[in-house]
Amino acid sequence: MGSLTVPADRRRPRFLCLHGFRTSGEIMRKQVLGKWPDRVTARLDLFFADGSFPAEGKSEVEGIFDPPYYEWFQFIKGFTELKNFDECLSYIEDLMIKHGPFDGLMGFSQGAALSAALPGLQAKGLALKSVPRVKNVVIIGGGKPPVPFLLEKAFDVKINCPSLHFIGDLDFLKEPGEALLDAFVDPFVVRHSRGHTVPRLGLFFFSHVIS
Repeated sequence: MGSLTVPADRRRPRFLCLHGFRTSGEIMRKQVLGKWPDRVTARLDLFFADGSFPAEGKSEVEGIFDPPYYEWFQFIKGFTELKNFDECLSYIEDLMIKHGPFDGLMGFSQGAALSAALPGLQAKGLALKSVPRVKNVVIIGGGKPPVPFLLEKAFDVKINCPSLHFIGDLDFLKEPGEALLDAFVDPFVVRHSRGHTVPRLGLFFFSHVIS
């Protein structure tokens, strides 16, 4: 992948940003804007949304970032099944109708797994039926979930959508993040030395990826 798809009218690409598990849109905003140079973020139109549900348990960022905390859906039965996933899909579609149109999805952690799955589900008519096709995805610290439903419905056919993947050497999701690359036709990979985090970017970065 040479670059993400840029709107024909050259406006800033608009991304719906999906935060990590039991965090929030405001927390992701701080994670991204605090680590990416202004000259990078100025080229993007980023909309940071809160998750579908209030957090059902303790957040790992408690004491680092202020509440409230949210989650998009819940994993159950050892991460093999999803709870409230249909409600999550409807919620995201409503966000895209109300605040779009969007040129792509950008997700971190749980939001990254969701961002990766949505284009495949949309292509089969299982999600986002009332909004334009997802044209780009940015996956930060996300992996392929070991959920049979998603493996069969979202990732069984390679996704022909420009994708940018950030993978950390010390990320506990590095292995599923590597596996997720196989789900896309031509993934563009950025590797960094950190763990499960939004990495810092140099000024050169999006001048190459978004042209």
